[in-house]
Amino acid sequence: MKIDLSKIKKVFFIGIGGIGISAIARMMLLQGKEVSGSDMSENELTQELKKLGVKVTIGQSFELIPKDVNLIVYTIAIPHYDSKLFKQVVDSNIPYKSYPEMLGVVTKDKYTIAIAGTHGKTTTTAMIAKILVDAQLDPSVIVGSLLNPSNTSGQGKSNLIVGKSKYFVVEACEYERSFLNLKPKLSVITNIEADHLDYYKDLNDIQDAFNQFELQSENVIKEYREYLEKVPKLRVPGEHNRMDAAAAYAAAIFLGINEEIIQKSLASFEGTWRRLEKRGQTKEGAIIYDDYAHHPTEIKASLQALRELYPKNKYKITILFQPHLYSRTKALFEDFTKSFKEADKTLLLPIYFAREEKDSSRGRRASLLDL
Repeated sequence: MKIDLSKIKKVFFIGIGGIGISAIARMMLLQGKEVSGSDMSENELTQELKKLGVKVTIGQSFELIPKDVNLIVYTIAIPHYDSKLFKQVVDSNIPYKSYPEMLGVVTKDKYTIAIAGTHGKTTTTAMIAKILVDAQLDPSVIVGSLLNPSNTSGQGKSNLIVGKSKYFVVEACEYERSFLNLKPKLSVITNIEADHLDYYKDLNDIQDAFNQFELQSENVIKEYREYLEKVPKLRVPGEHNRMDAAAAYAAAIFLGINEEIIQKSLASFEGTWRRLEKRGQTKEGAIIYDDYAHHPTEIKASLQALRELYPKNKYKITILFQPHLYSRTKALFEDFTKSFKEADKTLLLPIYFAREEKDSSRGRRASLLDL
């Protein structure tokens, strides 16, 4: 179904509070379109959209969608947890697109720089975006987090930068082969590991998806270790952040950006929302960090980074961890049991099952993690 965005006047977003889809909603709003949407709960993103004049309804049903909208954009979680609503959307006479499909639409005529990988794509995307902003290349950016104001060229804490140049930097998610909606001029692949095993059969299946992503990219960067040595001292700790910076460095070199600009930009990079984000300190002196790590490899990397700042012989680290998805917890169970070793104490919350059906039997098993 081809969409002519110039003819679209009213758009409704199902799952408008999602980190990626909310960026598309903001973009449509900035283009002068009438934007509304729904989500199951309020969050920081829905609150910001409301401030901009977007009508956001809490709850989910087809009846909430105005009959005169020209386009429905839905989160890819919808077919999984609300098949009735998805069928009503499909059976309606209203054009519809998933968020990944819309990402392909809005980047179609741009010089798209897509960052993919099992881990590190959010931070690498943010780093590349900042380098392009600092190099005055005026990019547009969609990232799966909130960029700090210092990284957004004065556009505030946001998951979206709207620029006027040909460059469009996007975080490319592999779930359900979403990134295959993109046709990048330049792709950066940070790493490939087993994940999203509720969708992919195994690691080979994941690798096949990434191979296809490479084939539809004009240029691909996946070897960048030669730049570790060139990465300046970062404000964000951890070897994983240094590797992300090396990938961003390689991309910037490919784009012909001056190395002095690259160095200064990376040295002043302050991280992103919920990526080992320091949130404050209690009156008793406990320092609080918020981190989105939900894969065993990411948990180990975050703990290693924390130990750089807070050595084991001086500080104790307590982890309050909420597993994300029953399927991931089950498939990577043994790896999870080994990923918290740098912590002094680990407390578990009930599994956040998101797009999955509630499964208390698997929840009980997850509560028995041998940490």
